[in-house]
Amino acid sequence: MEFIFLGTSAGVPTRSRNVTAILLHLQHPTQPGVWLFDCGEGTQHQMLNTAFHPGKLERIFFSHLHGDHLFGLPGLLCSRSMAGNPHPLTVYGPQGVREFIETTLRLSGSWTDFPLQIEEISAGDILDDGLRKVTAFRLEHPLECYGYRVVEHDKPGALNARALKAAGVTPGPLFQALKAGKTVTLADGRQINGADYLAPAVAGKSVAIFGDTAPCEAALALAQGVDVMVHETTLDASMEEKANARGHSSTRQTATLAREAAVGRLIITHISSRYDDKGCQRLLAECRAIFPATELAYDFSVFPV
Repeated sequence: MEFIFLGTSAGVPTRSRNVTAILLHLQHPTQPGVWLFDCGEGTQHQMLNTAFHPGKLERIFFSHLHGDHLFGLPGLLCSRSMAGNPHPLTVYGPQGVREFIETTLRLSGSWTDFPLQIEEISAGDILDDGLRKVTAFRLEHPLECYGYRVVEHDKPGALNARALKAAGVTPGPLFQALKAGKTVTLADGRQINGADYLAPAVAGKSVAIFGDTAPCEAALALAQGVDVMVHETTLDASMEEKANARGHSSTRQTATLAREAAVGRLIITHISSRYDDKGCQRLLAECRAIFPATELAYDFSVFPV
């Protein structure tokens, strides 16, 4: 997996930062895919500067329905339809996302020429596609807001072909069953348990993608132990009270959560327009003082998981 940040500003765009949108590129060898988390104004234009286009999107996940996370969706849907892309798209989001989509399409005389599925969610598991599971966590914000935990299923360990050959098992159809951990019966009547010839399973990657939030009880469960946590740092530590009153987090609070949740890396985003490049570096420094493995996202930053 890898993240491509399309927008990293909070509330309004700036000259160097568009509003929130994050691509998650699923780099699976046989089933690759592209998911989008939030779709602020101008997201489809930002995508023109990447290797991806709206037709490649399989799923869009909305944290909440504030405009800086949502207003890019109608245009993206229309452009995707005009391109003649027939592939289905599923949109996940809080209550009201269906009404928003249907109303904007109806009032603008627009439509989609591809299968569009809309799922209004609540907290809990919302998706398991056989390769990974997505769980939604309710956050603390003036509007109904969610964060998403994406966890790849563990991958089976490698099959010890050399040991199997030594046991008289030749490569062929039986290897597939053995790799699945099944027990097979050989022509001579011997039974071979595949689990005895498998290396330990390889743990799948995990990420936590937060929507806008003040510190809340669900945050620790959402982030616990993930490889990468993506979290807002709208304001610096000196403005913590103001941030919390508006349903946001400070640098100190975000970095403290990363430390307490024992995440691998923290990527900070959703930066207030009050901060210039120097101010952004101050936000990064405040986080690194508490959680050194912190990185600052800019528009078009790419972070492997």
